Amino acid sequence: MTKDLTSGSPMRLILGFTLPTLFGLLFQQFYNLVDAMIVGKLLGAQALGSVGATGSINFFVIGFCLGVCSGFAIPVAQRMGAKDYPQMRRYVANAAYLSALIALVLTVTTGIFCRSILTAMQTPADLFENANAYIFIIFMGIPVVFLYNLLACIIRALGDSRTPVYFLALSAGLNIVLDLTFILLFRWGVAGAAIATVLSQAVSGVACLIYMVRRFPILRVTREERRPSADACRALCAMGLPMGLQYSITAIGSIVMQTAVNTLGSLYVTAVATSGKLFNLLACPFDAMGAAMATYCGQNVGADRLDRLPQGVRACSLLGLIYSGAALVAMLFFSTHGIMLFLDPAEPQLERLIALSSQYVLIFTAFFFPLALVNILRFSIQGMGFGTLAILAGVLEMIARTVVGYFFVPALGYTAACFASPAAWICADLFLIPACLGCIARLRRRSPTASMETISRPAPAFKWPGRSRRQPVV
Repeated sequence: MTKDLTSGSPMRLILGFTLPTLFGLLFQQFYNLVDAMIVGKLLGAQALGSVGATGSINFFVIGFCLGVCSGFAIPVAQRMGAKDYPQMRRYVANAAYLSALIALVLTVTTGIFCRSILTAMQTPADLFENANAYIFIIFMGIPVVFLYNLLACIIRALGDSRTPVYFLALSAGLNIVLDLTFILLFRWGVAGAAIATVLSQAVSGVACLIYMVRRFPILRVTREERRPSADACRALCAMGLPMGLQYSITAIGSIVMQTAVNTLGSLYVTAVATSGKLFNLLACPFDAMGAAMATYCGQNVGADRLDRLPQGVRACSLLGLIYSGAALVAMLFFSTHGIMLFLDPAEPQLERLIALSSQYVLIFTAFFFPLALVNILRFSIQGMGFGTLAILAGVLEMIARTVVGYFFVPALGYTAACFASPAAWICADLFLIPACLGCIARLRRRSPTASMETISRPAPAFKWPGRSRRQPVV
């Protein structure tokens, strides 16, 4: 049930790991798209705009949860690569304790301040109540977000990227049934869509837990291994919290941008929400590549196979370049068809919505390769153990989006908003490319005589590579 990524062709291993992960992400996006399609076609564009108005704050909070889960899995991957299974299980147990605590704090906090956040974001009055109902329910489901994503990340850390896909497929099918039931039968509106999403995630998480307990003997912890460990918690937090903060810091820029778009009016909010759903679907391969590189780099660092790190980065970057070109060509011909998945043909101002949404999607896909590098390099750095560097990349993304939101959107309008994220990706890459090279050089300088225990600890303070001669890799 596990897979060793420390030997064999990096291209083959990364591609083999990426494809099942991609299918899982597509299923996850599928039930998000079903929400948008049902809400947009059955409840109208205004209801879809209400859901879209919560996108940035949703990313701010849920993105933190996803980042934490991904970070918690990196020490697990490193111990897997080192074949230190008792310590790997100790990390798994303590990750569960930390996740439960963080989920409780986030659920209570977001529930209390939900309306205040939407007010501060200047959410349009005609969208406010539906937006509040939707995002409040999503926030109440934070514990199930942690449940599924922590388990899925741990399983992927063991090299198995297929098993989580099965449970997401189950969740996607259930989400469709619940969406139609709650919206058409019970008439719960956008709140019904949110409830369907949370319940579907809960079923997926519980099913994943049951399967993992029964089919992964390597994860069966002993009484000693399940005891809370301060050292294990420190190592997990050293990886998980920076990754979570990186998502949230990036999301701050998105919140600024969402606030700027909100001032343009409901039509523009709806256009961003509509095209954003299509963008999220198109960007799934980049998330899958990032997940693959985090596990690949984590296992190879744990196994002290540092010669394989640059090989993997190059192979995955080539995959990103190929897909970026294919996505751009596809959207040049089919962007309108993709956008119409979420809009009712009888919608007022349909032509204007299509034009605005197409502009958004085409600009984004034209800059897909910089986005590919952001995911590949950031997750590679995190898998190597330098999680705090991801925060700096997130800060650059936040600054770029904030500058565009504060200065360019008021002056240039919607077109400036379309270029905010591409500008953020380019700024992040200007940092991540030399940072990734520096991380590999840093590991090589300290590696040849380093013990497995040293490799498993949080990485030392990062230093840019100097002119000192590198030691040979063994």
